[in-house]
Amino acid sequence: MDAPPRFADRYELRQVLGRGGMAEVYLAHDSRLGRTVAVKTLLGDLARDPVFQARFRREAQSAGSLNHPAITAIYDTGEDQVNGVPMPYIVMEYVEGSTLRDLLHTGRGLLPERVMEICVGVLQALDYSHGAGIVHRDIKPANVMLTPAGQVKVMDFGIARASGDSGMTMTQTAAVIGTAHYMSPEQARGEKVDARSDLYSTGCMLYELLTGRPPFVGDSPVAVAYQHVSEEPTPPSVLAEGISPGVDAVVLRSLAKDREWRYQSAAEMRADLEAVLEGRGMAVFAPPPEPSASRASGAATASMPAMSAARTGVAPAVPDGGGRRANRRPPQRRSSQRSTVLLAVGAVLVLIGAVAIGRLLFPDEGDGGGGTTLTVPDLTGLSFEDARARAANQSLVVAEGTSRPCVEEADTVCETSPAADEEIERGETVTLIMSSGPEPVEVPNVVGDPFQEALAELQDSGFRVAQESQEDGSAEPGTVLTQDPEAGEEAEPGETVTLVVADAPESDSDEEPDPGDSENQSTVAVPSVVGQEFNAAAQALRNTGFEPVLSEEQNPSIAAGTVIRQSPEGGAQVAPGTPVEIVYAVGAGGQDQNPDQPDTPEETPNVLGQQFDQARQGLEAQGFSVSREDRADGRFQQGTVIEQRRSGDSMTLVVAVPG
Repeated sequence: MDAPPRFADRYELRQVLGRGGMAEVYLAHDSRLGRTVAVKTLLGDLARDPVFQARFRREAQSAGSLNHPAITAIYDTGEDQVNGVPMPYIVMEYVEGSTLRDLLHTGRGLLPERVMEICVGVLQALDYSHGAGIVHRDIKPANVMLTPAGQVKVMDFGIARASGDSGMTMTQTAAVIGTAHYMSPEQARGEKVDARSDLYSTGCMLYELLTGRPPFVGDSPVAVAYQHVSEEPTPPSVLAEGISPGVDAVVLRSLAKDREWRYQSAAEMRADLEAVLEGRGMAVFAPPPEPSASRASGAATASMPAMSAARTGVAPAVPDGGGRRANRRPPQRRSSQRSTVLLAVGAVLVLIGAVAIGRLLFPDEGDGGGGTTLTVPDLTGLSFEDARARAANQSLVVAEGTSRPCVEEADTVCETSPAADEEIERGETVTLIMSSGPEPVEVPNVVGDPFQEALAELQDSGFRVAQESQEDGSAEPGTVLTQDPEAGEEAEPGETVTLVVADAPESDSDEEPDPGDSENQSTVAVPSVVGQEFNAAAQALRNTGFEPVLSEEQNPSIAAGTVIRQSPEGGAQVAPGTPVEIVYAVGAGGQDQNPDQPDTPEETPNVLGQQFDQARQGLEAQGFSVSREDRADGRFQQGTVIEQRRSGDSMTLVVAVPG
């Protein structure tokens, strides 16, 4: 069941930004407020399922009640009819940037200080949501975004619930809620979760950002869940360099099996991270004493892992009124822990049995990673060390093979053998074919060609182009006089070819203009600015009495900021003060090249001076999606397009409105 192109006669859906297990998110335009938003809808037939509808509405209620700069804002919610079925939707703040999962997939490591700063931002969001009584229950790298400015945004409260909800367990309608690598022990056991469960998941995420891998890995989700319940994590400093004992202490405290030994609030964990960042001593946050602890034996402290009090944040015992040392734990704690462990093992055995029965009933559904075959991951573009680490996370062994020229950067993986997504037997080796850099290409001969033709030919060959002008009375203006590198030389794709282009010499005529010639009195030649840097080009136009109007076009083959074309063209005779559009190149900007999307128009139509409605109709007919920005400018008629900016197949029109 496809989502309609428009919800509530207001939100115009553009392209799919992401898709998860139960919903997909669209980039959309709010036509009423003229802003870009993200619209989340249920996937396909899930819209008919009352359980998923309830979860979806719960997300809207949970996140909609939160207003914090580190939490994705909810603007609107509602339902629309799709094929006769009510389709709930959530309108959210559109956040530019990438998720921490995307960052991890690039293989680029972060400094421990930056990792802690990111987690401080996450903990600020959790401190706010916990204070509002909302537990997220699915903190993981895929649900945390970083904006280009470095701001943290926590999103996807799809399985969040109020902390007082009696149904807050991991098992619901026979489904496990959460993600195995970041699941707290109580979640794995199906017990009631609280704010401290979010802190455990945050600790798992902190661990992975520091080391490049989660604290527990296994062949199946059940194997990972078992480790969360019964095994201690390896300190991060053992797996990665540059991690201080203070960082180890924060991570290991957040990953305590017993939530009473974890941080008791997001504020406590954040305070310790900030203390480590600033080089201060860590705060001491002790779990609250149980009612019977006033006369308890000091032996209870033996149940903690072997770590110093300074690193674990365990408070020393304090003498009680009778001179004896009171402890925070009653003597019965050891038997209580044994009971908890037995319950945990029983829960895990039930999970293992359920998976085994499922595999017997559905043998063709895949082995979920627990069989003898593994899928080769896509390692192209990674360095050998990063590729080896990525493969090791998936229990694969790699070996370096030969090198050859390819489109990937030198000394990165060009391809693998077996290829990505192929299945191999456990224990087999994946050979990495490394790149020696792009294969050199012969530079074509463009001397004597018009600049636009030369530009197109060089771009088709994979080169960038820079233009220089030279006065030459013997050549046709706009003709290429020389090129560097010269024709026939070999150069790598992406290198810049500099073209010297003929420009008409300035007139030396002493002939007086005819006073009766109105054309000489009312028109001026437009200077040619193609090939110049756009700021310099704009200034040159202003110096000659013209009004520059800037627009940009994605063109990675030309140096960013270089003017690609102008309208009117150089040399044209026009009235002083005429607006001159200059289109300059910008990089690709990480736009998705989705083969399912319609082809992006190659030419950028000039709609400057048109009324907005007329311009929008023309652009949409050519396959563009159009958005509007209003700008107070009394020099133009209201509704006139005074600036246009292109990004792929999206066009932003700046429209004049009264001041």
